[in-house]
Amino acid sequence: MHLTIFNTPVIQSIFRGISLFFLKLLGWRTVGSLPKENRYIIVVAPHTSNWDLFYGIIVAFAFRLDAYFMAKNQLFRWPFGPVMKWIGGVPIDRSHAGNTVDQVVRAFKENERFVLAIAPEGTRKRTSHWKTGFYRIAEGARVPVLLGFLDYASKTGGAGPLITTTGDIEKDMRVIREFYQTVTPRYVDKAGTAVITDRDIAT
Repeated sequence: MHLTIFNTPVIQSIFRGISLFFLKLLGWRTVGSLPKENRYIIVVAPHTSNWDLFYGIIVAFAFRLDAYFMAKNQLFRWPFGPVMKWIGGVPIDRSHAGNTVDQVVRAFKENERFVLAIAPEGTRKRTSHWKTGFYRIAEGARVPVLLGFLDYASKTGGAGPLITTTGDIEKDMRVIREFYQTVTPRYVDKAGTAVITDRDIAT
């Protein structure tokens, strides 16, 4: 993949030092460790505040996490394209239904090292269910899912368990839901439960 702010050696080291300073200053600490796998999806949840981005970035630098995120391809036009790629963006053509999953699966298969960060709630507002794109990608690319989190009660952020999907989405989501029930978001009333729709179960 392309060079980003997260894998530029000098910048990575500088920002890691800054991140560790801010974590200590704010009373936060990291928990867990990144897996040894070269390719995986990291679920980022729960997402209820713009502060999640701030803490998420400093935790990512503290871990030396080299991750990418999806964004619609229109955002990569000049003059924003180079900036979007540098911060880890991967352009996705969303003009055709189902095309997003296929494109990301292909990206996993074409790269020996590739970590993709996904916020399955898709919004800071309360939602009744999670989007299941992350699960479809994990199944299609045959990569595991790391449960990333920010717990505002304990002021911890980091890596939870690494989940290998079984193909039984309802069963796997129960495991994921049980983990996130122990995590306190910034705004509890905006947090969506890790559930899926009946349509997703039947798919």
